[in-house]
Amino acid sequence: MAAMPSDSETTSEVPDLVDAAKLGTQPQTARGQRTRDALIAAARTVFERDGYVDSRLVDIAAEAKCSIGSFYTWFDSKDEVFAAVLHEAQSDMLHPGTTSMERTDDPIEIIAASNRAYFEAYRRNARLNQLLLQVAAVDPRFRELRQARANAFVVRNGRAIADLQSRGLADRGIDAMTAAMALSGMVSRLAQDAFVNDFLLVPVDELVDGATRLWTNALGLTTPELRAD
Repeated sequence: MAAMPSDSETTSEVPDLVDAAKLGTQPQTARGQRTRDALIAAARTVFERDGYVDSRLVDIAAEAKCSIGSFYTWFDSKDEVFAAVLHEAQSDMLHPGTTSMERTDDPIEIIAASNRAYFEAYRRNARLNQLLLQVAAVDPRFRELRQARANAFVVRNGRAIADLQSRGLADRGIDAMTAAMALSGMVSRLAQDAFVNDFLLVPVDELVDGATRLWTNALGLTTPELRAD
C-alpha cells in the first residue's frame, strides 16, 4: 500500500515480514557468506518458478550448485530459507520508505510519487508478492506477521491523513483511519490485479494517475490540473 515518503522516519515502527530468529545460521567467513547468499538467490528462483508448496530443497541446492548438506549447514528447512528470501527482499517489495505525508505545499505530488514507487516495486517483485499470498493462506504465523505489517502502514497513513486535515488540506468530514484503510487497500489490490493476476493490463503510468486521482479526490485534495482531461 502506498503512503507519503519521509526521510525523517525509519521503518522501526513497521514489523518485519519474518521472525528475525528464524533466518538460519549466520556465516562467520566470507566463503560461508557467499554460499549462503547463493542459496538465498537460488531459493528465490525456485520459489518463483515452482511455487512455495511444490519447491524442493534438492532443487534449491542444485540451483545454487551446492550439495544438500551445504544447504543444511545454513538452513534447517524450507520455511527458514523462504524467510531469508523475504528478509532480503522485503524493503524493496513493500517500499517502507513511503510512510508519511510530508509538510509540503503540494501533497498531491507526494501522493503521485509514492504511488509510482509502490507500483514499480510491486512489479519488480511480482512473483514474490504472489508467493506472499500463497504462504499467508497456509501459514497462520506468517499471516499474522503480514497482517501486523499491513496494519502498521494503515495506522501511519491514518496519522498522515489526520495531519493534512488538521492543516486544512484535506476534508475534515472523513474519518482518517477509515480513509487510510480504504485507500491503502485500493492501491494494494490494484497492484495485485495488475502484476499478479494480470487482470488490469495497463501501463504503470495509468495506474499511478488513476490511484492518485482516487486518493486526492477522496481526501478533497483535487486540483485543476488533476481535473483536466
